Amino acid sequence: MRAWLLRLATVSVLWGAAVSGPAAAQAPSKPFVFTGIPDQDESRLVERFGKVATYLEGKLGVPVRYIPVKNYPAAVTAFTNGQVQLAWFGGFTGVQARRAVPGSQAIAQGAEDAAFKTYFIANAATGLQKSADFPKAIAGKTFTFGSRASTSGRLMPEFFIRQAFPGQTPEQVFERVGFSGDHSRTIQLVQSGAFAVGAVDYSVWDLDSKAGKVDGKSVSVIWESPTFPDYQWTVRGDVDATYGAGFTEKLKAALIGITDPAILEPFGRTKFTPVTNAAYEPLVEVGRSTGLLD
Repeated sequence: MRAWLLRLATVSVLWGAAVSGPAAAQAPSKPFVFTGIPDQDESRLVERFGKVATYLEGKLGVPVRYIPVKNYPAAVTAFTNGQVQLAWFGGFTGVQARRAVPGSQAIAQGAEDAAFKTYFIANAATGLQKSADFPKAIAGKTFTFGSRASTSGRLMPEFFIRQAFPGQTPEQVFERVGFSGDHSRTIQLVQSGAFAVGAVDYSVWDLDSKAGKVDGKSVSVIWESPTFPDYQWTVRGDVDATYGAGFTEKLKAALIGITDPAILEPFGRTKFTPVTNAAYEPLVEVGRSTGLLD
């Protein structure tokens, strides 16, 4: 009996060691969650951000999850309320998010985002041709922006329109003004003739053109805007407290270290580079001048 009890005690000790050893001591890490503004069709977004999630999980050593949002304001809200810790924002949504969450930082942008641009596109039926000068002949036609909070699809186009037509709002310049919600949709609306002219992110135009979604006989670029700062990765200021000291720098290094074309190409970017909040101060001034930012 004593021998049997001794064996039982030994098994109990070993079992206790097993459940209280390293695996049990290391509780599952809190998932690191991110999102991105829905600037293109959903299938492309899932492809793009799914690859980023897999990559970051391997670099950061914590579970990483991407969650989609329905529109640009929803991305800002998810960031503001802490539902996500990181977001791929446009220039203007990044400004809005960082103003709402003190301590948050822009940490990386695409190499192309330091000097981004908007394309004005027109349906072939308008007869408008590409010009280096702002196409004032668009006045009186129907015009669609992208999302109301888009940098390249609303903020900067409206700024350029107001510059070209002093004292007038877009609603006064055009017969009808619309908001498509995303850049791919803008292209389709102008291509179909639902709107005569529209403003679109040049990188989405290029991606959709390569994907065969643009009919060059129906729609074309008529003007390229001056450049401005745009997309960036913005992280909340409390991630180091949650995931450990130095986590922000580790995340920044991981993003800047992306070299895989399979990850970069869906973004229309060649690489990511370091950036700070200061790079987006010009957008604050533009937002105020157009009345889109308090």
